Amino acid sequence: MNKDNVELICNIGELSDLFREKSDIRGFLHKVVRTVSLHMKADVCSIYLYDEFIDRLILEATEGLNPALIGKLILSIGEGLVGTSLKELRPILEKQGSDNPHFMPVPGSNEDRYEAFLAVPIVQGLSRIGVLVLQHSRPGFFNRNDMMALKAIASQLATTLENAKLLMGVNKKPVEAKGRMELSVIRGRPIVEGVGIGSVYVLEEQHTARPFYRDECTRLGFDDFQAALQQTAEQLQELQAEMEERLSDVASLIFSTHLLMLQDTSFIGYIEDEIEKGKSPCQAVIERVEYFVKLFSQSGNPRIMEKVQDIRDLGHRILRNLARENQVAGDYSDQIVIARELLPSELVKITAQHVEGFVLYSQGASAHISILAKSLGVPMMFTEDKSLFSLETDTPVILDGIQGNLLISPGEDTVKEFLSLKEGASRLEGELDSVKTETRTADGERVHLYATINILSDISTALKVKAEGIGLYRSEFPFLIRNSFPSEEEQYLVYKKIFDRMPSEIITLRTLDIGGDKILSYMPDQEEDNPFLGLRAIRFLLKNKKIFVSQLKAMLRAGQGRSFRIMFPLISSVDDFLESKRMVEKSREFLMRDGFECKTMPELGVMVELPSAVAMADALAEEADFISIGSNDLVQYLLGVDRTNEKVSGLYEARHPAVLRSINSVAKAAEQANCPLSLCGNMTSDKGMLHFLLGIGIRNFSLTPTLIPEVQDYINTLSAEAAGKNARHVLSLKTLKCVDDYMKGFLDSQP
Repeated sequence: MNKDNVELICNIGELSDLFREKSDIRGFLHKVVRTVSLHMKADVCSIYLYDEFIDRLILEATEGLNPALIGKLILSIGEGLVGTSLKELRPILEKQGSDNPHFMPVPGSNEDRYEAFLAVPIVQGLSRIGVLVLQHSRPGFFNRNDMMALKAIASQLATTLENAKLLMGVNKKPVEAKGRMELSVIRGRPIVEGVGIGSVYVLEEQHTARPFYRDECTRLGFDDFQAALQQTAEQLQELQAEMEERLSDVASLIFSTHLLMLQDTSFIGYIEDEIEKGKSPCQAVIERVEYFVKLFSQSGNPRIMEKVQDIRDLGHRILRNLARENQVAGDYSDQIVIARELLPSELVKITAQHVEGFVLYSQGASAHISILAKSLGVPMMFTEDKSLFSLETDTPVILDGIQGNLLISPGEDTVKEFLSLKEGASRLEGELDSVKTETRTADGERVHLYATINILSDISTALKVKAEGIGLYRSEFPFLIRNSFPSEEEQYLVYKKIFDRMPSEIITLRTLDIGGDKILSYMPDQEEDNPFLGLRAIRFLLKNKKIFVSQLKAMLRAGQGRSFRIMFPLISSVDDFLESKRMVEKSREFLMRDGFECKTMPELGVMVELPSAVAMADALAEEADFISIGSNDLVQYLLGVDRTNEKVSGLYEARHPAVLRSINSVAKAAEQANCPLSLCGNMTSDKGMLHFLLGIGIRNFSLTPTLIPEVQDYINTLSAEAAGKNARHVLSLKTLKCVDDYMKGFLDSQP
């Protein structure tokens, strides 16, 4: 009997389709077990969810066992094979389940007719979600491949099952208008270039709905609500499918909470009851959304608290569909979202719903939000102007993401001007024809331009601009978006797609770089007085070796048969590098022990970002297979300037003589050890710095894909010999002013 479990693992879209039939949450869970049992050819498939409040496992869905036990079969942790699987966080595979000493018969379950047994724990990072169980009448029916497949299925379902568990747990527990602004413009700092034209939508802490809905909804009834509900479900299903295609690494099942809420009787059923009692649909939606926002906000469970924006988001969509504002989208189309802060997951969800742009207050988004927004391509600006929050929702605005201005109530001529600018804003398409497959200086020196990849969708841009490979893949974004650590299987699927989509010989995967301003919401005890000097990057991984090994195993599996590189961030010493290298070797041993082939070993490299690494560059170059200078953090640590702190950001100067001399010393050390050297970061967008970097001999650069055409054009005009002479003079200068003046001189003299 052929099992198509591999197809189920890869076809996440089929899991999304489970939301299409209307049912409550338990009905949804039954569809899950039915689908899994079908693919795995199992006689029984059951889901047990862990209730942390009573510290018990509860049977919540089954295909094959007595359905009367659903919600009533309760197991202690460690009780029976199911409880043992969760207690020890390991799969249990038995040819005949009753032979295992932990086996515990359940009277009235009908399981005495089934022999083969397979259980895998469902976990989200450090959190226990439940257990997924398969049984079959034929002894020995399941094998090791089935176990690996079920582990992968469990990891794919973990986020959705956690959402279901949280919502089931919540359900068990029995505006004043603002003055209109008189300002014409709010000034700020552009983060993502582009133009957004539309109306304001303020993501507020308390208010979830716009006042005019209360007036418009008085004429609507039950049928209107049902139509809006159906439209909302269809839109979310389409969005989910679209996101799985476009952003599978950071958007897997991101609308599962929304879809589950549409099936929740305590949410939708309550609204329907209120409408039938005579309440207007919009008012009923508003009141129920506000109830859940308050309920979620006051929960002591941080995972539930993170769902606040999801419920606001769903209410927004239902109300827009009720108001028939946009029969096609019903989302954030034609809206500029204003917020004090956004989580990465919120940024992705709102972007997926066709938002025009974002305006964030002050440090409402730190460096990783900026990077993610750039990859998503949505105009964004920051501002410190508190009057931003005096804007009324629905105020017409223009977001000028080029200059960093928000224009309030613009006139017709201004709108026409910016519409024209918006239509011509994408200059990249016009540059593609001129991009060459090789980059050379005017005097023939070969230079390699690689792409810095934040999310999978960046790869298509990298291919368009003929990037020669991936100089840096920032692996942290799948971690930042999720509610817990992605499993090895989830990471493997992401990394495998990178190799499938990028044919180049140079693919560089950087291990997890969190800490500083990149905080994981699901990690406890992350508060640090000085996070940039705290437990971040390689320090975090070496302290949390299970997470490190999980990532390394996923990378090693994905890269088999290909030439690739693994790079370690924030290395401070040779000891750090050697310990990281040992972790790669251990991970390879673990994989071979589990039956995976690991013939291909990656090159292992160091990211030089710390002064200590600069001082030890000669020794690191002898030990490592390659070195990459992380210019953004290197400037920060050399100058002692927090680049995310507006008060000192003016002191963040890449042209500082200390920075230039440090980079030069690393370049010399790499050359002497014959160790390949590259540089990544914002320096490449500064023509003076690029001129200097070429002058000291650096020939490999990793940069944002959209910058490659412009950087290539500039390099084509440079003489490497002249750049060398200029660089030697720059290194002799003692002040920043002298460096700026000299660079301005040779830039002005270029054709």
